[in-house]
Amino acid sequence: MARAGIEKLNLYAGRCYVDFSDIASARGIDPAYLTRQLMVSERSVYPTYEDPVSLAVNAAKRMLAPEDIADIELLIVGTESGVDLGKPISTWVHRFCKLRSNCRNFEVKHACYGGTGALKMAASWVASGIRPGKKALVVTTDISRNFINMSHEPIGGGGSVAMLVSADPGVLELDLEKAGYWTSEIADTFRPTSRCEVLKGETSIYSYLDALDGAYDHYEQIAGVTDYEAAFKKHIYHAPFPGMTMQAHQSMLNRAVSVSKETVRKSFETKVEESLTFARRIGTSYGSSTFVCLLGLLASATDLEAGDLISLFAYGSGCQGEFYQGRIGAAGRESAKALHIGRHLDERRRLSLSEYESNELAREAQADCPDIVPDRSQLAGVYEELFAGQGLLVLESVDNYERRYAWT
Repeated sequence: MARAGIEKLNLYAGRCYVDFSDIASARGIDPAYLTRQLMVSERSVYPTYEDPVSLAVNAAKRMLAPEDIADIELLIVGTESGVDLGKPISTWVHRFCKLRSNCRNFEVKHACYGGTGALKMAASWVASGIRPGKKALVVTTDISRNFINMSHEPIGGGGSVAMLVSADPGVLELDLEKAGYWTSEIADTFRPTSRCEVLKGETSIYSYLDALDGAYDHYEQIAGVTDYEAAFKKHIYHAPFPGMTMQAHQSMLNRAVSVSKETVRKSFETKVEESLTFARRIGTSYGSSTFVCLLGLLASATDLEAGDLISLFAYGSGCQGEFYQGRIGAAGRESAKALHIGRHLDERRRLSLSEYESNELAREAQADCPDIVPDRSQLAGVYEELFAGQGLLVLESVDNYERRYAWT
């Protein structure tokens, strides 16, 4: 099978955030619980004139060079935050990224697994050689619902990652033959309406761990790996909240024989923690999660070299798990550092608790409305300071359900 994987990738995490210390203070949450158990510090917040379409375009547009656009013949968007039950987000991404008309595009949905499903589908298409030299664009994009005063409020967030998939995987080469997967129908997390997001926390955690165990069993049978720790330089786990990766890693290390908490801690610090660099500051990013962690790993790890083998585990509620492997590309670390994601996150404006709450309520209120003109003055100064003149796509209006966008 021909080579395939990620040639380029880019992250868009918005222009605003709320500090979890403000939420903890207002809700009576122990700050230590956020830092030690959830491992979060901030979460991105999106004004009402941003939506999953604008996030997707803003992640992809700046990544694509003219020669990339000329070669893209497949576009897949993975999301659980679709804005329409029929029209896919990919159609807007295609339009605003000015891709060629001879391009297959569609949207896939499977909770947080959707982005990985899209990536594997695109990489398999590239590796098949059906269209030699052609590339695929994969975009993951999601925004959480209103979580105010809910038990899962500290893990809200969202974001978008765009990936150029080709036969020249300078960032991460995927070993497509070596992947294990596991699935089972379960109602752990789901979005029954455009305003509601149901989370059964304990059920979801156990389902995640079951899927990890089952997917790795399948992977082990296919790849013939017998020593989990020795096989991989680093590990990336789906992070619905960063602290979940510690539970996942502990579970994996205890598969064969019980190990001490100190052994788990040291292994986690060496092989996993660097991947959480950006996830701690964005909150849950749903289908983007493993790719946010990939960027965090590439930007932070000092002992990672081209050719190093890493593991990746993706989980989507409902549920689907996949355990797979990839090799760090020659341009992986340099390309991630060149994105200056830390600066991107630093440039966001910190919202007060009242600004965050009013924004989430306003976003919820405009869901499903046939006519909308987002109020750019609701978050005072944000549009003028952080969007105007920046060349970002924003939602301009909804007219009889038809969405209209504009460049800032």
